[in-house]
Amino acid sequence: MANLLIYDPRHHTFESWACLMVELYATNQVPIPDAQTDWKLWGNGLKAIDVFVNEGIPSTDTFDNWQLWAQELMNAVNAMSNN
Repeated sequence: MANLLIYDPRHHTFESWACLMVELYATNQVPIPDAQTDWKLWGNGLKAIDVFVNEGIPSTDTFDNWQLWAQELMNAVNAMSNN
């Protein structure tokens, strides 16, 4: 069984989901979000993390909703880890 690399965003607020991601990728110094955090800027910042560079993760620019973007991110990364 493969390890999941991204938490499922359903039933989370952006802040709670992003804090889980910060914890999961703590060695990469992902910024801790707060109520003022722009989810699109924060999400696009993930593209600079080594583990995501080759995964082809989606840009937030084409999404109006953070959960839809996070679901696509989860699908892209977790699918690659299951190969």
